[in-house]
Amino acid sequence: MLIRKLTVVACLSSFLFSSGIGAETSQDSVITVPSVPVGGAVSLGGTVVPYKEATLSAQLPGRIESISGEEGDSFESGAVLVTISDDDLLAKRRAAFANLANADAALRNAGVQYSREMVSPYGGQSNDMMGGFGSMMRNFSNPMNSMSGSGSPGYERHADLYQYGTRVDQARSQLVAARSQIDEIDSKLRDTKSIAPFNGVITGKLVEVGDPVQPGMPLIMFADTSRLQIKVEVPARLMPGVKRGMVVPAKLDVGNVNVQARVAQIFPIADPDRHTVTVKLDLPQGAPGGAGMYAEVMINDINAQVRDLPVVPRNALVWRGSLPGVYIMNEQNQRELRLVRTGDEVGEDGVAILSGLRAGERIVVSGASGSKEWR
Repeated sequence: MLIRKLTVVACLSSFLFSSGIGAETSQDSVITVPSVPVGGAVSLGGTVVPYKEATLSAQLPGRIESISGEEGDSFESGAVLVTISDDDLLAKRRAAFANLANADAALRNAGVQYSREMVSPYGGQSNDMMGGFGSMMRNFSNPMNSMSGSGSPGYERHADLYQYGTRVDQARSQLVAARSQIDEIDSKLRDTKSIAPFNGVITGKLVEVGDPVQPGMPLIMFADTSRLQIKVEVPARLMPGVKRGMVVPAKLDVGNVNVQARVAQIFPIADPDRHTVTVKLDLPQGAPGGAGMYAEVMINDINAQVRDLPVVPRNALVWRGSLPGVYIMNEQNQRELRLVRTGDEVGEDGVAILSGLRAGERIVVSGASGSKEWR
């Protein structure tokens, strides 16, 4: 929900203090109400978020074997956060190494057979016990083949060598396939461990030891909370007044602490349903509070007109129930109670008055307490 508020110009704080607004005294004092130029702005509700956050999910089916910590525990980048059982993968890895050994033996055997064929043609056949001499005898086994041109010893020799060379290539390919299978299993074994992607803390534990998981199932939420940001959805009509690097006032829901937040990131695309743009603002180091808390950010509305409004210190307000009022000094120099309608806070201790009071009038400021009951 958007709430129309008022933002003070840059020099407001020094102007208020020079006028006496915000000064605390031990006794009541009388000041003259100043007129301060203010412009329209919109207060947008946002959420404090970590600078970095990630949800680690399961990559393989299995059972949760261990979790390294609880919510709030800190870990450095590269630390193992969650492990999934890998018994099945280890068994497959042992089988893959056996296949690798078989492929290596087949390659060595194919190489020996090829070398023997090169040195002693036809020597590897069971019906040829004569070594290289058998090759010569084959040329005379059927002399009509040579005379008719139907036989070619040279071509047969080439075909045999090609056959043995093919066996070597096939064995080499089987060896590469076996090694690739081991690499695939090793990659899956690495996926059984969820590693911290950066320095941070566990912000949410979504599983327990012994739980069965499936691929894509979230396991743990991890975040870098050393730096905090405010994430706010800014209406598209206010975006012309938002620039990266600009500093805007913000209020944290921790004792209503006011801080200055710097625009760090502006998302390039607006939400098509809500017509808002996501903006992230860096909080100063040491800001109170933590991720998930509520925060308000003041965004200037450049289309709003600047107007002069009377501003009084918070100590000048008196209350009866929810009705605010101030004591003014009348012409007889006596206190007179007047009802007012208040606007937004101005500076550290000022409150804008929308109606019921004019600039230049004198009012009573209580120095003993921030407010008192209207009598």
